[in-house]
Amino acid sequence: MIPDVQNLIELQKVDREILRLKDEVAALPKRVSVIEERLAGTKAVLEKAKAAVKADEASRRKHDTAVQDLQQKISKYRDQSLAVKTNEQYKALMHEIQFAEQDIRASEDKILDLMVNAEAREKEVRAAEAELKTEMAEIEKEKAEARACTAKDEALLAEWSGKREQARAGVDADLLRHYERVMKFRGSGLAEVRDQKCMGCQVVLRPQTFNEVRSNKTVICESCQRILYFDPATGIAVERPSLTAKKRVRPKVHVDRAWFYRSDFAEVGEVFLAFANGDGRASRRIYDGHTGRKIGATQYQSGDFSAAFADDLKTGLQLRSGVDEQHLEEWAGELPMAILDELHGDLKVARTENPTYVSETSEHPAAS
Repeated sequence: MIPDVQNLIELQKVDREILRLKDEVAALPKRVSVIEERLAGTKAVLEKAKAAVKADEASRRKHDTAVQDLQQKISKYRDQSLAVKTNEQYKALMHEIQFAEQDIRASEDKILDLMVNAEAREKEVRAAEAELKTEMAEIEKEKAEARACTAKDEALLAEWSGKREQARAGVDADLLRHYERVMKFRGSGLAEVRDQKCMGCQVVLRPQTFNEVRSNKTVICESCQRILYFDPATGIAVERPSLTAKKRVRPKVHVDRAWFYRSDFAEVGEVFLAFANGDGRASRRIYDGHTGRKIGATQYQSGDFSAAFADDLKTGLQLRSGVDEQHLEEWAGELPMAILDELHGDLKVARTENPTYVSETSEHPAAS
């Protein structure tokens, strides 16, 4: 195995470990936030219980004051009854005294209910305080563990960053740029070859390409653009018969399904548009040109897509690929990598066949 590839293998291991450590470090604030939200919920329960106790105490004081005021009124009415001269005046004062005594009994009943509830309220407060105390101890322990884990990850991150620089220094500059470019899109810049297949995209290599990889030459996968390498310890040297490529027919506009490319779609930029006809209506799906992720919801219009979405067809570049709607539904929110690579391969051919089409060059590895 050539030194550049050996160093790239080590670099990819380092890059993956650095990515893992960065993800762990980035996850700490979220983890602490979840812990604090849990604690905030327990504090809210305690505050609610305390507020209920205070509300009951305020209500009890209000009724106590009302009883005292009513008792003073009764005393005043009794004093007045001694000085009245007519029977009607006396009866009126007695009625006032009866009403006041009824109000006193009602307030005393409410005070009694509040006294009964006070014991239950106090139990709720004590239980909430005990739960908060226990949870605070557990949460502080979790926070300490999270901080310790993060400190360890940051130390390892610094160590791995040093290893990364060493691994980068041992790789040819052009090959390194290609590796990092593909790494950005694929998540890996290298792929092992086993059983005559690229393990990155699972595409079978041509015999000549496979032999070049086995002879320790620097080879780029034609499908996924990863740098290929062969490990005799794990690779299986299987010779496969050559496959004759089928001649691909030129695309037609009047079909039931078609792919189009646009370099300046809305604010997204490069996209692939999938059109299909079925059950008397046309559908349009939009996919990001770099990641293959679906953008927005599927749009449906009545009639044929060539008429329903005529503006897209006029400004887009038609590709040779065609996939039925059932597969598009199964893929849901993201195109398989093999399909995305095929679309970029078709785009490269379509640009060659349509030199008058004006668009920016795609940054996707398969379009290079």
